[in-house]
Amino acid sequence: MIARFHALLSRLVRRGTLVLVTPGSTRPVRFGDGTSPRVVLRITDRLTLLKLLIDPQVQLGEGYMDGTVVVEEGSIYDLLTLLTADAGLDPPFGLAARLLGGLRRAFRFAVHYNPIGAATRRVRAHYDLSDALFDLFLDPERQYSCAYFPTPQTGLDEAQRAKMRHIAAKLCLEPGLRVLDVGSGWGGLGLHLARAGCDVTGVTLSLGQHAVSTRRAREAGLAERARFEISDYRTVEGTFDRIVSVGMLEHVGSVHLKAYFTKIASLLDERGVALIHAIGRADGPGTTNAWITSHIFPGGYIPALSEVVAAVEASGLWICDVETLRLHYAETLKAWRQRFAARREAAVALYDERFARMWEFYLAASEASFRWGGLYVFQIQLAKQIDAVPIVRDYIVDDERASSAHDAEPRARRSCG
Repeated sequence: MIARFHALLSRLVRRGTLVLVTPGSTRPVRFGDGTSPRVVLRITDRLTLLKLLIDPQVQLGEGYMDGTVVVEEGSIYDLLTLLTADAGLDPPFGLAARLLGGLRRAFRFAVHYNPIGAATRRVRAHYDLSDALFDLFLDPERQYSCAYFPTPQTGLDEAQRAKMRHIAAKLCLEPGLRVLDVGSGWGGLGLHLARAGCDVTGVTLSLGQHAVSTRRAREAGLAERARFEISDYRTVEGTFDRIVSVGMLEHVGSVHLKAYFTKIASLLDERGVALIHAIGRADGPGTTNAWITSHIFPGGYIPALSEVVAAVEASGLWICDVETLRLHYAETLKAWRQRFAARREAAVALYDERFARMWEFYLAASEASFRWGGLYVFQIQLAKQIDAVPIVRDYIVDDERASSAHDAEPRARRSCG
C-alpha cells in the first residue's frame, strides 16, 4: 500500500519538494526536484493512506480536517500546489479512484437536481453561517465572488469595487431602470446599482443575507430604490429592464440550466440586457469536487461554458458579449486565504479547530483550482434583440473609467442601444 502511495506521489509531484512521513517508516521519502515550495507531510495512520488511495478527492480534505493528514512544514496551499500544478486537469489517480470518479459522473444529474425546497436548504447551509465568519476575510461590501484586478497592484477592496463597476458598465444603466439581481447576496451590488438611480429588486434564499441587505439599504437611505426579498428565481414575476446575476449560476444545477435561462428570458424586457457572472470549467461537463459538495456547497455545480451556451441558445436570447476572467479569482482567493489566516483564531472561537481547518482547505483548494485545475470565471451579456447594446466594446471601458473618476459609483447616463 505504501509503495502504491509513493508511486502516485511520484507521478503527481515533479516540481517543488514533498517530504513524506508515513506510519511505521524509519525515514522520510522525498518527491519532486528539490526546489521550492517545500512541504513536509505526515500521514498518521495506515487507514488514512488507504482512504487516500481509494478516494483522494475527498479524503485529502477529510484527513486535513481530522488531523490525520498533517502539514508539518509549509502550508496546505503549498501542498495543494505541489499536487495540482503538474497534474492539471487529468491527475494520474489509481484504478479505484478513477472508478469512483466514473460513478460520480454517472449519477451527477441526480445530485444536481435542485427543486426549490432543496435549493433553499443548500443555500442556507452555507450562506447562513455566522456573519462574523464572512467578515474575517471579505471586503467591506462583502462581495463573495471573483474580484476584478485592473493592475497587479490593485488591492482586494478596490478590486471588488472595480468588479461592480465592470458589471455596471455592461448593463448600460439609466436612471429609473428596473433591475433584478438574482442571488443578491449581502446587497453590495444591488446598492451599487441603486445609487445610480436604478430601481433594484434583489432575491436570495439566505435568511442572513436578506437581513443584512435590507438593513444596509435602510441605513444607506436607499430602501425605496433597493428592495430585497427571500425568493427563488423561479417564482419571480414581472419584467425588468436589466437582470444581473453574480455567483448564483453555480447553485442552479446542470439539469436546470435551460429552465434558468428560459426564466431569465421571460423576465427580461424586449429592449433589456442581462449580465451573468459565474464560474466555469475548462474541461467540459463534469462533476463538482465531492469534498466541496460534502462540506462547503451542497448541491453546487460549476458548469462548462458549452453547457451554458447551449442553454442560452434554447432560451432564444442573444449572446452579445462573453468575457473570461482567468486568474482574477485565483488572486481573489489568495487575498481571502491570507486574510483568513491572519484571523484564524477568531474562526476557531466562532466554531472550532476542525471548522477552521475545513475553511483553510476550502480556500486553498479553490485557489489551486483556479491556478492549476481548469476553473475560470466568465461574464455573458445577453439580450432579446440583436441591437440592444453597441456593436463595439468601447462603451464598457468608457463607463468604467467615468465611474472610477466619480468616487467609484456607476454613472447612469445613457442607453445601450
